Amino acid sequence: MRSDLIKKGVARAPHRSLLKAMGYTDEEIRRPLIGIGHAHNEIIPGHIHLDKIVEAVKTGVRMAGGTPIAFGTIGVCDGIAMNHTGMKYSLASREIIADSVEIMAQAHPFDALVLIPNCDKVTPGMLMAMLRVNIPALMVSGGPMLTGRFRGKDVHLVSVFEGVGRVMAKTMTEEELSELEDAACPGCGSCAGMFTANSMNCLTEAVGLGLPGNGTIPAVSAARIRLAKEAGMAVMNLLAKDIRPRDIATKEAFENAMAVDMALGCSTNTVLHVPAIAKEAGVSLPLETFNQVSVRTPHVCSLIPGGPHSLQQLDEAGGVQAVISELLNIDDAICQDVMTVTGKTLGENLKTARVRDREIIKSVDAPYHKRGGIAVLYGNLAPDGAVVKQSAVADEMLEHSGPARVYNSEEEAQAAILGGQINPGDVIVIRYCGPKGGPGMPEMLSPTSAIIGMGLGKSVALITDGRFSGGTQGACIGHVSPEAAVGGPIGLVEEGDLIVIDIPNTVLKFEVDDSELEKRRAKWQPPVPKITTGYVARYARQVTSGSTGAVLKDD
Repeated sequence: MRSDLIKKGVARAPHRSLLKAMGYTDEEIRRPLIGIGHAHNEIIPGHIHLDKIVEAVKTGVRMAGGTPIAFGTIGVCDGIAMNHTGMKYSLASREIIADSVEIMAQAHPFDALVLIPNCDKVTPGMLMAMLRVNIPALMVSGGPMLTGRFRGKDVHLVSVFEGVGRVMAKTMTEEELSELEDAACPGCGSCAGMFTANSMNCLTEAVGLGLPGNGTIPAVSAARIRLAKEAGMAVMNLLAKDIRPRDIATKEAFENAMAVDMALGCSTNTVLHVPAIAKEAGVSLPLETFNQVSVRTPHVCSLIPGGPHSLQQLDEAGGVQAVISELLNIDDAICQDVMTVTGKTLGENLKTARVRDREIIKSVDAPYHKRGGIAVLYGNLAPDGAVVKQSAVADEMLEHSGPARVYNSEEEAQAAILGGQINPGDVIVIRYCGPKGGPGMPEMLSPTSAIIGMGLGKSVALITDGRFSGGTQGACIGHVSPEAAVGGPIGLVEEGDLIVIDIPNTVLKFEVDDSELEKRRAKWQPPVPKITTGYVARYARQVTSGSTGAVLKDD
């Protein structure tokens, strides 16, 4: 066993003495040592209950003959970090999370790992570490939050963000917003809807690194505790069979996950995280792969925020496994031979999967959209690509052209939107918000929600070299690459330039000829860094483009 490095032989007496200082018995030390990496804390709703998940996983490990040893890592609540300096630290936290799990797993040579995340950067960060360390491992998330109820309707966190815009548009009172605020987030779990956290937890299941149910069983359900116990037992089976994460996370498995991404209409942040996770597995997933998968994979679930259905309803309809089983009806959409953390192939797992509700999971022959939920756009405004959640765009905005309204920060744009300075037909451009320029590629749920709240969702587009929350809906195009801070064309856009968006044909361009662009480029100056000390300043110097997953430079 790997843990023999710290527990066998006379020379390891000091190591055993330190383990005994924490109360471990000789019998516990002799057993396989299973690291339980978690992100429990008291600032993130998705994490507040992870201590219960940890205890359930530990129970499962002990039931199967192992010794569980828990350790923690950091996490950022994107909702709380939104629209202030804190958002510059969110994406950057992914690398810290990955590094911290790697450090713990290497400094203390566990025989296997169970990782317990539940929010936007924690799930991908832990997956990156899992594949980097590559010892038997699996993931079990804390599960999604239930939707709230407000005046007879399902509501969620984004409802509150949109409520701010409605108050400014005078279609909601401050008293009503306060009532909504009390109702929207009813308890623990990752925010209700196919936002980034739930997207990544579903894709963890789809790639085979989480047990069936990982993405959709509600946080408050007893089934989530049972799943955690099963995860503890499952990791011992993976250890016995020496099945490792890279045996599971193959190119075919990632393409399966991308197909599920398209079918569910997941967050655009998956386009950052999936390639970054794949890189740790030694698998290359160029940005164009998302379009290739999107073309052949229909959008069969209409989930919050782009549609009416919740994660709880998706779970009741059969969950991720039912969605995958439906995709089997498309030639070459799913590879069934890939291994999963159940110790069985995907095809074996799917033998018990079925669609229980055709209102929630449509047939591939009668989908919501013939193409998948995400599209990557190219053109002279985004030579290296830009990303849009096309399943959440109103039909009238799939093709749109309008004058650029240019802002060099989210704060400037937000003030203009709430101040009534944006007109129907405009294309808002928010730049210097990429991985380097942000720094940290901040999410922009506040301006996108304000657009919806102000009643402009079907007439105004927004493009940025930053990124969007999974809660975003509308013609919001992010990850524009190259970013403005490195001289990308988005930094050369001027007020009034005509911007053309053609999502069906994957085009994003602006009507400025090459000679004029060269004149503008000659005048362009790199921006002064917004943060010059500490971790995020180092991150800005090392981070790569959004088109490559915003991973750090290898050197």
